[in-house]
Amino acid sequence: MNVRIPWHARLLLLRPKRVLHWLARIDASPKAKVPVPNLWQLELGILRMWHRIIFRSETIGTCTDHIVRPGWRAWLLQFRPIRFPFLVWERAIAPWDLSGLLSDEAQFERHLLGAHHDGTQCVYDLQILSLCPGALARLERRLLSLVEQPNQRGRWLADLVVFERYHIELLKHVRTILAGSDELVPSDGDDPDISFWAYLRWCARQPSSPREWCRAVRAGRFGFEDGLISEAR
Repeated sequence: MNVRIPWHARLLLLRPKRVLHWLARIDASPKAKVPVPNLWQLELGILRMWHRIIFRSETIGTCTDHIVRPGWRAWLLQFRPIRFPFLVWERAIAPWDLSGLLSDEAQFERHLLGAHHDGTQCVYDLQILSLCPGALARLERRLLSLVEQPNQRGRWLADLVVFERYHIELLKHVRTILAGSDELVPSDGDDPDISFWAYLRWCARQPSSPREWCRAVRAGRFGFEDGLISEAR
């Protein structure tokens, strides 16, 4: 596929050719019944994620349902500035890859096992991983080992994700998706923070070029959290 890549795509997407490879895979997959956005629309999606990090950081790496694990490591790692360098060291996060479209199966596994996802937020990564044949089954086996036969490495990962029951809940989500369901209530299924398919739909609804985006901004019809506001509203 010979696509002209503008300079701003290299700035925001970093490796746009790899992103295009993922988009082609998504377009060909029967699992992904979503419109495929263009590169500019994905760039707006990346800016939306930066907006979340800056203005809604309380939605990342926290937990509302479970308590902090016992022990000094988990207690210390609950503070996100302290946890961050350990996440980088473990390669459990890729700060340059906000959409997930630069990562491979090994990176997704490290991310899911070592970086806490509250509630159903893990579904975003699991949906992408479902596009890799056999990846979810391999992750299920790894999680079973962590949950049923925890070793020193497993206890460290449990402390790194800080909160109780994380790997047990993640295993449930993996099995649910393997069974053919995302286990998302409608509000979650439409939330780009939680569902990768919703993220793609959000991107595909946005202005398709920088010129159209500038027009929408000047008209007060665009915001990074909600995206493009329909003229009908």
